[in-house]
Amino acid sequence: MKNKTYNKKKMLVVFSGAVLVIGALLGRLVYLMVFDAEYYQKRAEALHEREREIKAARGEIVDRNGMVLATNKTVCTISVIHSQIEEPKQVIAVLSKELEMEEEEVRKRVEKVSSMEKVKTNVAKEVGDRIRNYNLAGVKVDEDFKRYYPYNQLASKVLGFTGGDNQGIIGLEVKYEDVLKGTNGTILTVTDARGIELEGVAEDRIEPVAGNTLKVSLDYNIQSFCEQAAEKVMEEKQAEAVSIMLMNPQNGEVLAMVNVPEFNLNDPFTLNTENTETENLTDEKKQELLNQMWRNRCINDTYEPGSTFKIITSAACLEEGVVHLDDTFSCPGYRIVEDRKIRCHKVGGHGGENFVQGIQNSCNPVFMDIGLRLGSDKFCDYFSQFGLMSLTNVDLPGEAGTIMHKKEDIGLVELATMTFGQSFQITPIQMLTTVSSIINGGRRITPHLGVSVQDKEGQTLKTFSYKERQGVVSEETSATMRMLLESVVSEGSGKNAYIEGYSIGGKTATSQTLPRSANRYISSFIGFAPAENPQVIGMVIIHDPQGIYYGGTIAAPVLRDIYDNVLPYLGIEKG
Repeated sequence: MKNKTYNKKKMLVVFSGAVLVIGALLGRLVYLMVFDAEYYQKRAEALHEREREIKAARGEIVDRNGMVLATNKTVCTISVIHSQIEEPKQVIAVLSKELEMEEEEVRKRVEKVSSMEKVKTNVAKEVGDRIRNYNLAGVKVDEDFKRYYPYNQLASKVLGFTGGDNQGIIGLEVKYEDVLKGTNGTILTVTDARGIELEGVAEDRIEPVAGNTLKVSLDYNIQSFCEQAAEKVMEEKQAEAVSIMLMNPQNGEVLAMVNVPEFNLNDPFTLNTENTETENLTDEKKQELLNQMWRNRCINDTYEPGSTFKIITSAACLEEGVVHLDDTFSCPGYRIVEDRKIRCHKVGGHGGENFVQGIQNSCNPVFMDIGLRLGSDKFCDYFSQFGLMSLTNVDLPGEAGTIMHKKEDIGLVELATMTFGQSFQITPIQMLTTVSSIINGGRRITPHLGVSVQDKEGQTLKTFSYKERQGVVSEETSATMRMLLESVVSEGSGKNAYIEGYSIGGKTATSQTLPRSANRYISSFIGFAPAENPQVIGMVIIHDPQGIYYGGTIAAPVLRDIYDNVLPYLGIEKG
């Protein structure tokens, strides 16, 4: 009897539990059908919707005169939708033929079960049009954009390039990504349970928004001429590399920035060195060589400036009042500083000379003398005052900073060598910017390329502004420096930059790279015109020239030839 009663109770418990479970399930079902119906309806619709991206056209880059330096080419992306393919053999045959791909590679993509599989991107538009005309079920041809550079190598390390996703990788392309990139659109189509697109069901389409145009300060004609001049001297001197910059010293607008050898922007992953064996390179080694090829030496690399730095030493010493134009010096061809014999470039020495003659002769002992008068503390103060310990903030990625002794480590020997541009390193853009600030009346300007943002019709949406800092040097010191540097070209070591009818100021340099035992040199020249009111300043740097390597002999004539053409082009008339 007890067992029967126990069994009845047990069955009742089980039955009650079953009723509760069924009740819970029914309650959940009612909740899903009534209260969550809208949510699950949207989920169900989403299962039958397929979204395809419409790429936005990237904004163009144009020079100061509107010449297009970077634009887009229409290309196609070829994709397959596995569930919609009716004749797989025909699809494989057509795509392998038109896309010049191996049949096996195409077959893998065609037979892969996925909502959509890309077969090839960046396909020429005419090829895409031919594939579209086959009307193959399951094959989609979407138009896309590929970055195109009309002048191939022109300003390659300044403009930069984009990757497969059309995003900037180096140069202006990455610096102004937000201006150029645009907003992609979408196409939304509806399919049945098998993934077949339903005819007669309207597709939703969100149109892409193209990127804006970036106007830059580069001048196509000036850039082209500077690149030709750089290539010519590089070949003549069998140099490792040549860099040339031209800038407006009054506002910092960069007119040209050359780094040869340049590379082909339309083929940026092919090394530009003919002697480099690429077949046996590891991926890491090839990437290392590509990174070197893409480097902008004007911005990313530092160097010992050599005697062009005497411009900065002179300005500091004049500003501080530790030297005057009529101060006299004696150069026996060297100076003994502590236990070091530091030589002048003229072995026999320059003999007696005043300060004006000292800068004209680029005499190292003169600059050691005035630098020692200034002292290391004041020398470091002027380094900071001139902006040499900060970045220029040029609008290009990867700017390197100055490599300088710690203040407490600067002894008399270090100070002596620093006065003529050795034992520390700066970037070429820093050197050019600092000299500009010394000759323009004492305003520290920001070197830059970006001028404005424009819409497709060429209307200006935004004009960029850049910081200036007053009081780098006094107007008086600035005027004195312009006069001194004009005399260097008209009477001194920079005479190979002289052009009849023009007043040009400048300074030559020849510096030795480390290690000194390698006997490798950097020859350079900085020059500006007109000397009394500079409108353009230029810099030529020749890395490791063979044979004669003096800056006054091989770098100054390069800038002279450039100015011979560029000054009339800029409307700077002979005096």
